[in-house]
Amino acid sequence: MGPSKSHIFIFLLIISIFSSPLSSADITTFIYKGCANQKFQDPSGISSQNLQSLYETLISQSSTTNFYNTTTGNPQLTTSVTGIYQCRGDLSNSDCNTCVKKIPETIGKVCGGDTIAARVQLDGCYLRYEVVGFPPAPATELLFKQCGSGRAGGSGFDSRVESALGQVVNGVGNGKGYYSGEYQSVYVLGQCEGGLGDGDCVNCVKSAVENGRSACGSSVSGQIYLQQCYISYTYNPNGVPGSGTDGGGIQTSATETGGGDGRHNTQKLVAIVIGGLAGLFLGIAFLLVLKSGFKKKKEKHSYGPYGGY
Repeated sequence: MGPSKSHIFIFLLIISIFSSPLSSADITTFIYKGCANQKFQDPSGISSQNLQSLYETLISQSSTTNFYNTTTGNPQLTTSVTGIYQCRGDLSNSDCNTCVKKIPETIGKVCGGDTIAARVQLDGCYLRYEVVGFPPAPATELLFKQCGSGRAGGSGFDSRVESALGQVVNGVGNGKGYYSGEYQSVYVLGQCEGGLGDGDCVNCVKSAVENGRSACGSSVSGQIYLQQCYISYTYNPNGVPGSGTDGGGIQTSATETGGGDGRHNTQKLVAIVIGGLAGLFLGIAFLLVLKSGFKKKKEKHSYGPYGGY
């Protein structure tokens, strides 16, 4: 019974390891922050109370919808606080809630708990708030950009990226304000803030694309965040996992490092690799269990009651 039990234990252990969720660590990865220099001015602490109420409301709503905005307190007073969150369009309600719950704590660490306006972007969501009367930023104001350290050479790279980003511009006008897809080994993603209409969304994404192409040039990846939209792209010379395409002769000169470049694409690749390894080990464990069972059956029929001696 010893070998059989050990094999079954290994079999169950592998199942538990490979069935563990991986997404929460990725979607709560910190991307950037924006913090106002001014602090709450009311000695009564009403602004701080309103901020906490705002957090509670936004977190509660994030378990049912991926976009929500509201104001807590009297909108006529400067002690009231308005806020908004948005989750990436492909997240489930559960993952959205997990992501949004992380942000108040993060704002407290990187901005302090009493700044009059703050914004934190994680990989899967963002949240911003400001006191009523705080001057709003233009929809297309550049907040953050990041270009991959890898560079692509050879003919055709620029046109591929241009075409892929063109798909984002067209895709976000679908009424949902979110698009992800692939074009010849370039994985792209774009999203607008939920309150934007289709026309404003398309214009915002166009501005993000222009910023990205200007800032990132031949980088194999880029992330551009504007006030009310963002885009990202990643070129994978071996093809986007699952796309069945290859790099078509375009070569990269360095490996991407740091800062979450190509994170969405990497998540897909990791999932595929882990799935493959899980299948392999499960198959091996299953065969070991069968082998042990056949061996015992054979021993039972080959020897007498005293082991044949």
